[in-house]
Amino acid sequence: MRRALQGLAIVGTMVLTSPAEAREAPRLAAIFADHAVLQRDRPISVWGTGAAGARLTVDLGGQTVRTTAGADGRWRALLPARGAGGPFTLKVVDADGAGDEAGDVLVGDVWLCSGQSNMELQVSRTLNGPSVIGSANDPALRLLTVAKDFDPAPQAEFRNPVSWAPAGPEAVGNFSATCYYFGHDLRRDHEVPMGLINASWGGSNIETWMSGEALERAGEGRRLSILSRLASDPVAAQADWGGQWQAWWGGQASDTPWSPADAGPWTAVPAMAPWERWGVPELAVYNGMVWFRLDIDLTAAQAGEARTLSLGNVDEADQTWINGVAVGASGSGDRLYQLPRGLLKAGSNTIVVNAYDTWEVGGLYGPAEKRALILANGESVPLDPAGWRYRAATNVGIAPPRAPWSSTSGLTTIGNAMIAPLHDYGLKGALWYQGESNTGEGLRYRDLLAGLMADWRARFGAEDLPFLIVQLANFGPPPTAPGPSGWAELRESQRRAVAADDHAGLAVAIDLGDRWDIHPAQKQELGRRLARAARHVVYGDPAPPSGPTPTSVERIGDEIVIAFADVTGELRTLSGAQIVGLELCVTGDDCRYAAATASGRTVRIPAQAGEQIGEVRFCWADSPVCNLYDAAGLPAGPFRERVGFRSLPGSD
Repeated sequence: MRRALQGLAIVGTMVLTSPAEAREAPRLAAIFADHAVLQRDRPISVWGTGAAGARLTVDLGGQTVRTTAGADGRWRALLPARGAGGPFTLKVVDADGAGDEAGDVLVGDVWLCSGQSNMELQVSRTLNGPSVIGSANDPALRLLTVAKDFDPAPQAEFRNPVSWAPAGPEAVGNFSATCYYFGHDLRRDHEVPMGLINASWGGSNIETWMSGEALERAGEGRRLSILSRLASDPVAAQADWGGQWQAWWGGQASDTPWSPADAGPWTAVPAMAPWERWGVPELAVYNGMVWFRLDIDLTAAQAGEARTLSLGNVDEADQTWINGVAVGASGSGDRLYQLPRGLLKAGSNTIVVNAYDTWEVGGLYGPAEKRALILANGESVPLDPAGWRYRAATNVGIAPPRAPWSSTSGLTTIGNAMIAPLHDYGLKGALWYQGESNTGEGLRYRDLLAGLMADWRARFGAEDLPFLIVQLANFGPPPTAPGPSGWAELRESQRRAVAADDHAGLAVAIDLGDRWDIHPAQKQELGRRLARAARHVVYGDPAPPSGPTPTSVERIGDEIVIAFADVTGELRTLSGAQIVGLELCVTGDDCRYAAATASGRTVRIPAQAGEQIGEVRFCWADSPVCNLYDAAGLPAGPFRERVGFRSLPGSD
């Protein structure tokens, strides 16, 4: 058990507390807990807090270094690199012997697993989960889950407890399945201790995990400037963001529902419950926006004393106005919005909430007592549930912009609280399974993913930090004709970002999804594919890191010929002689399905005489049917390439 060390002085038979007890004893940061795994073969960065100016000694298994706490009490030390081994005790002590220690510490390989819900999905929710959990027993495989948290500013430490645990039944069940199956498979032929850190959050977009500097380079300067104002002037920041939201709405519709002068139509809200339960047919399975409006009369005293608007829960994102002035926007938790002085007035006041939901139930609901205007003296004015009216924004079919301080859809927020506290903790590599929340911006995602990899490499002080990227699995109804696909665009961005990076690998999952469930339960095979990619990218295994990948697409006579690399054995088709899912495109989405056959490492597609084919697409849909594999049972992943494409060494 991790324990604090106290400096003691002995006088005769009495034990006296030393002067060290009167000041703050040095502490290890929370990540350095019992059962931790530290990265082998590189200097080991350790940090924590203590008394300002204290001279400290940091020791790991007999290797010691000295450091001094800064004026803010923070200290950092760099221990020499060491090979795999342990267990060791890691401790920090001051000149009086007071300090902190973590026991049963191993040195091996540490992996950071991050992303959204498919990385978060627990072992208990996967195929054969109970059996896997019951048989888990690997003391040298250690697991740590970072609790969900977000903040507009980078945090120096985790605000929620974190702890390491050896891989046994109690620890494995609620741990990330993708991460666990990866580590478990990798341990089969790499017997060094391994630490798996799971920092993931369902529904999060990639921008929430990136630093402000990285997002500035990605063109997010305007929203970042609004975010930076939130801490010092939240009222102004909310109003500024509201102006941006209104400008976006103006590009989609001609009305202004947030205005008190808006005449409607408005319909009485049947109940302060999810709109799917109102009994309104068009909202029974509706994902989108619904406007809520309440007109409330206030006395002059109430108007003058109101300081906060409390809405309780809004599922899942809101943009809120009072008397036509934007006062709040959020994407999680109870809404508590500080109000500008002079906004409310005696008599009638109008509160308008735009609620946007993308999954399951949505709306403005929860305990009635949480919907109120809170006065300066702590009293409140209830927001009468019988007075709310609504109208659905079914005329707007695209997602609204999210406030930059939102949890899962903001800028930097999750990374600030769940990644920044790791500082430069030594890593062997990072696994990234995310993208479902960014499928509306698939073309841009390539630059965002490249930016994330560069950002984290700088953050962890390792310019060659390997990344293993999971390409999105199939989800939704299979296509019956060629067409556009946001999921396909994003998969292509993932493929190209990895191909352009010398230290990245791709795990193709196009055959591991579930057309009815965005969270497929087949994570064991995904873990094996990630481990295979790690063996190639990180450990130097010459076997191909994933399935077949196209290296050239050329027209030769009346055929389109596609050559593949990274093929184990030869190409083969499943359940038939023809390849399913190939498309020939004149341009853009002007495409047709094409019959094709595979031979060796080549695919040949007949083309009609005189037909001007510009591109070839493969498995180009949200949930395509694909049957091209190699002898290792690995699928050829989705791709789009121009006719005349030929890869060159070092190209993407």
